[in-house]
Amino acid sequence: MSASSLEEQLAAARAENARLEARLASTTAWWSTAITKIEPGVIELRGYPVQQLIGNVDFISTVWLMTRGELPSPEQAALLEAALVASVDHGPQAPSIASARMAATSGVGLNSAIANGVNVLGDTHGGAGQQCVALLNELVAAHEGSGSDSSAGGIGTAGELGGGRLLDELAASLVASYKARGAFVPGFGHRWHPRDPRRDPLLALIERARDDGVVAGKHLAAALAIEEELAAKDVPMNIDGVSAVVYGELGIEPELARGLFVLSRSVGILAHAWEESQSGQRIKGPLPKGFLADYTGPPTRAL
Repeated sequence: MSASSLEEQLAAARAENARLEARLASTTAWWSTAITKIEPGVIELRGYPVQQLIGNVDFISTVWLMTRGELPSPEQAALLEAALVASVDHGPQAPSIASARMAATSGVGLNSAIANGVNVLGDTHGGAGQQCVALLNELVAAHEGSGSDSSAGGIGTAGELGGGRLLDELAASLVASYKARGAFVPGFGHRWHPRDPRRDPLLALIERARDDGVVAGKHLAAALAIEEELAAKDVPMNIDGVSAVVYGELGIEPELARGLFVLSRSVGILAHAWEESQSGQRIKGPLPKGFLADYTGPPTRAL
């Protein structure tokens, strides 16, 4: 074989090897992730070997690590944990809980019952926390003169009111804009509780964290300004509002805040679905036996 022929074969082999390497690289990049490294005998979460995390890092800190990339300080973890504990359940009258309990009596597995409940959490039931984080972000940005927060998704109008104004002026304009639209300010007022029992203890923890320098207190000040503006109508912060303050102070994005709420409420959904699955009752609908929903259609008629 001539030298030129050998060189041609080597060049062709190198080209084929490069092509295969490029194809392999594009294949392994398909589900590339910065979260978890998996190899035979290896599990790493954000770079930490799982065997080092087990027994040394609590669940809340692991949630923070997984969603945000680094471990929190103990003070940050404690504040997040308090918000998640406060949001864990609100009883069978909550649509997500009722939906899960009904599903549990319909012959589906526990995982399906939980999914059924989680899927009911939307903009109206379960979404006010996300909306309130966005609103507080916008109010803080307007107060500091940086204008509207484009990530707020159109929640509120604080950013359109001019930057650098006092918080109480911004809160007054904001509440007026909601009133003009006939809309509720997300995170304030509750259809069950004149004063949400979760507000005061969680707010006290946020104030302590502010005083200790754990958080800046900007979102807390914004929320209190809105609450003061609504005081005449006796509409205090609810769990969505006070937990939104926690998420905002910790720098958690609005949509991720909703995800963390869903994570918290999933515990309550699990507990209720499990309890109902153990009751032995089958096919429980929205009304007890003997009660039928009112019929409002036309009277009985012949074809």
